[in-house]
This record gives sequence, C-alpha cells and structure tokens, in this order.
Amino acid sequence: MQIARLLIVFLVAFPLFGQRTQKPPLHARHWMAITGKPLAATAGAMTFQKGGNAVDAAAAMLAATCTMWDTLGWGGETQALIYNPNTKKIVGINALGAAPSGATPDFYRSKNLAYPPEYGPLAAVTPGTPGGLMVMVAEYGKLSLKDVLAPAIEMADGYPIEAQAADTMERQKNWLKQWPYSRALFLSGARAASPAPSSTSSPSTSTSATPDHDRVVTGAVPSSREAPEPGSIFRQPDLAATLRKLVETEQQALRRGRSRKEAIYAAYDRFYKGDIAEEIVRSTREQGGLFTMEDLSKWRVKTEEPVKTTYKGVDVYKLTVWTQGPVMLQALNILENFDLRAMGYNSSRYIHTIYQAMNLAFADRDFYYGDPYFPPEEPVLGLLSKEYAAERAKQIDPNRNDANAGPGDPYPYQRSKNPYLDLLKKTAKSDGGGERDPDIGTTSVVAADKEGWVVSMTPSGGWIPAVVAGRTGIGLSQRAQSFTIDRNENPFNVIEPGKRPHVTLTPSLAMKDGAPYLAFAVQGGDTQDQNLLQFFLNVVEFGMTVQQATEAANINSSQMKTWLGDHKSRPGQLLVHESTPPWVRGELQKMGYTITDSPRTSGPINAIQFDWKHGTFWGGSSNHGEDYGIGW
Repeated sequence: MQIARLLIVFLVAFPLFGQRTQKPPLHARHWMAITGKPLAATAGAMTFQKGGNAVDAAAAMLAATCTMWDTLGWGGETQALIYNPNTKKIVGINALGAAPSGATPDFYRSKNLAYPPEYGPLAAVTPGTPGGLMVMVAEYGKLSLKDVLAPAIEMADGYPIEAQAADTMERQKNWLKQWPYSRALFLSGARAASPAPSSTSSPSTSTSATPDHDRVVTGAVPSSREAPEPGSIFRQPDLAATLRKLVETEQQALRRGRSRKEAIYAAYDRFYKGDIAEEIVRSTREQGGLFTMEDLSKWRVKTEEPVKTTYKGVDVYKLTVWTQGPVMLQALNILENFDLRAMGYNSSRYIHTIYQAMNLAFADRDFYYGDPYFPPEEPVLGLLSKEYAAERAKQIDPNRNDANAGPGDPYPYQRSKNPYLDLLKKTAKSDGGGERDPDIGTTSVVAADKEGWVVSMTPSGGWIPAVVAGRTGIGLSQRAQSFTIDRNENPFNVIEPGKRPHVTLTPSLAMKDGAPYLAFAVQGGDTQDQNLLQFFLNVVEFGMTVQQATEAANINSSQMKTWLGDHKSRPGQLLVHESTPPWVRGELQKMGYTITDSPRTSGPINAIQFDWKHGTFWGGSSNHGEDYGIGW
C-alpha cells in the first residue's frame, strides 16, 4: 500500500502530457468557437465564415444559445471579457440587469420572503443580454446585426430541439403553467390557444422548489408529456418577430446613411425604449412583475476595466465584484504561499489546501461583494492585496477543516478602516444547505481568431422555468434571487431599484508575456470559480493540456453560502471524484470533511489555449454535457 501511494504521488507530481483524454483536443489556425450546444458552435463557425471576428462569432453563439434555452433565455444577463488586439487591452462587459422600481427589502418582507423568489416575475431583473450583445457587436465586431442574428432567427423559426431543453420543459411544467405566455410557448397542449390576461394566473412567489434549471442529466419524464419531444421542430414565432424587428431597425438606419455602429444602437433603442420595451413592461406587470418603461430606458450596458492578479508569471483577469470572479484571484493569491506541485495532484494535502483557500476567499465574497456602482464602496484593493492573502494563508490549519472560516478584514490593506466590524461577528455559517451541483445553470462561450481577438463569456438567466414576456418571446431573468434583503448578511448587496445583484457568472482570460494565454469559462453556479481555479492550476502547476484539464477530476465545496436558491451553507461538505482513492478519502475524513463522490465534479468547462510557438490554438471542452467546439 505504501509503495502504491508513493507511486501515485510521483506520477501526479510531474507533468501530465501523457494523460489520455476521452475527447480529442481541438486544433485550429484561423479561428475557434466553443460553446454549450453543437448547433450554437455551428452558428459561431458560420459567422466566422462570413468574415466576422471572434466578437461577432461569440455574439452569434450567444444568440443561438439563448434561442435554444441552453440554461438561459434572451431576457437574462451577459458578462464578457474581450481582448482587443488593437489596444492590447482587456475590457469587461457588464450586461447584468437591474432591480426594477418598487423592488425594496420592505416589499419582499411584505410577501413574507427572506429573499426574492427563485422563479417568477418578482425574481426578474431588467433584460441584459440583448443590450450586451448589441454593444459588443457595435463596439468590437465587424459585421452587421443582421449577419450576427441570422442563425438565431432561423432557429427561432424552427429547429430540432435537443433532449436537455425539451425534458427540462416537461419537468418544470407545473411552474410554466402558472404564466400564460410560458405555458403557450413551452407546453404543446396549450400552444394553440392565445393566452389572455387573467387575474387567476398570477404566479407563486414560493421559494420552496428545488433548483433544477437545466441540469445536464436529463432523466426520465412522465408519459403524459406536454413539452416538445426531443428531435421535434420547436418554433418560437414571437421571438423570431422580435429579432427581426431589431434587424429591421438596423437596416432602416443603414439605408438612411447611418454608420454600422449607429444602426446597431438604433436597434438597441428600439429594444429598451420602443415597442419591444412596451410589450415587455406590459406583460411583466400583467403577470405580477414590477417593470416600468423607465426601468428599461435608464438601464445601460457598462464597459469596465477588469481586475487581475499575477500567479507564477501569468496575469489572470476577471470582472470585478458584481461577479464572483475576484474570488478566484483571491484564492490564487492565498495559494501562492504554498508549494502545491510538491503536494501532488489531488492528494489529501492538496485537496485540503485548495478547500481551505476557497473557504477564506468565498467567505469574503459572501460579505463584501456587490454592485460597485452603488454605495457602499467595496474594498477591492484590500481584497486583492497580496499582503492580505498572505495573512489569510496563515489562518489555514494544515490538519483540520475550519468550519467557522469567515470574512476577514481587507480594509487595512488599502489603508482604511472597516466600517462593518460589528457585522463580521454575525456572519456565522449555517448548517443545512445542500451539496452544490456543478451542472446547474449558465452556459459559456469562448472564441478566438488569428487577428488576435479573444472572447470569454458566461451568459445566464432566463432559464427554464422562465416567465415569458408577452408577445416578445423573451424569457425573463431570475437573477433577483441573488440579492439579500438584510444588510447584516451583506451590506453591499441589499436590493434596491436600479441596483445589480451580485452573480456567480465568471468569464476568465489569462495573459502571459504580454500575449493571450488562456480563455476559459464554465457553468455551475457557486462551483464555477472552484472549478476554474482547479482547471487553471491543472494547466499551470501540473502541465496539463486544456483538454486534459477540462476532463480532470475536481473537488467541490459546499461550505460557502449559495448565491442561488436557499442561500445556505454546509461546512465541511466535500464532493470528490469517484476515482478518489480510499486512503485519500480516509485522510480527508480525519481532517473533518464529510465526503460524497460523483463521476462528475465540474460543470462543462470550455477553454482555448494559445500556442505561440506554432501559431495555433488548442481547444478544450469537457467530456460530458452538450458543449461543443469547432475550429479552422
């Protein structure tokens, strides 16, 4: 047994280039497009073939995945990192919707809710994805909106629906039946009837349902099926009409002599200020929501400077604290104080150290992250300080899980005083949350081209069961559930009109020697930056290719509070891969962990690595789920 252990430590401590993968890596020279569905990847390839760049292709893939309800809909949110080869800079795209008028803590308390609900019109924030897509194409793309939306419009006219989405519609039909436009779209038995306003069709605001937004595993469905059959043609005439209105407005503006960019922004205005906005507002309020025309017209996509850290010569970029992205940067800063490679890949010591670093970083996430455009100001400089990370690293007990790990005090590391020291004592973990499911929610989009454009994107929101906004065909976001209504829990993330909730969505870009190195993203709610952290370490510390790293065994912690669903935590809960040896499990149990295992310990990861030695791209996409890539 001792010899076997030493052999495994020897093997995992050295580069794993010889490790075989279930899927082959992608190779390309001119462009690469990877996303959550094969048809959507094809949309990206079609857009490259039209002469578009990686931004155009990413936008086309985004439009296609929204149309396919790939754990998101058109009324959800989009967040992206874009490398611009002309400026040699990375820009962030913040296309997250905001809380509507009337969305206050007192309003939700009056509904006897501890948080905004998981589903329904009172979970909705303003649609962000259409605006984000149009801004990205206008500012950084080459093609017209007509070209970019062409695959999605064709799909909205009718495409063969895959089992994942179709079976999710069936499983969620009890929710969908509560909202008339959703019932008419998703459930075939109601599709022929036109929904009429009804005082009896107001949706439930219960939060008791188990989150089940588009899990990768489809499972069995009842025989009395009302949703479309897998492989049948799924038609969305209202959505097709909405997308055609955007193209129509763009083309009219071009005929009037407007520039490409101006024409796209004309379409943007029609969505947020014109007849499309009017129907979104009317139908949302009809179904019990809070939207006003002012909510949509005042909302704006924000172009931001991302945050970054450097780990062993690699600059890693994330969107700032309105996402959970900086938590990975914090974890890397903490882990820089340990010799991870010497511990061995997925040894008990390695797993314990990763878990503890995540405990500390996620505890800070749960207390300090929020909308940076609203007061109070988040202590970003302190949170990302190397000195702060070194102090947090000293808190790690090498022999025991810290079930009470809480937020630290980053303020001294940006030369200021913490105004919330009294609240830090009230942030104890609660036992009773569930195990994290790395296969829930979100999709991911990564694209790159030979000109040097690189895109990493994690769009989400508006997943099934979504409230459809009337005759627009737009499925509304459920992201308001990520707000708090109690400042004691997080004073930076308390809901108020116009404010964006913090989100788990976390695109990633890395640079090395001044050039793009990695673009990577994943689905999975609170597990996203856990999985991406380990993916990155697999490449940088253990020498894996991107395909090896996407298939590699991960761990998942449930100790942090979930930002979706019940907002609870489960200290010491550890999900490991089913291949984890029994002696590793035993050592971890002695450290205070409760172990469960699974053949899947990560949501599908999509990634592109840049091989500057040969002038090519390497692409990776997980060996489960429906994510898919195409390169040329």
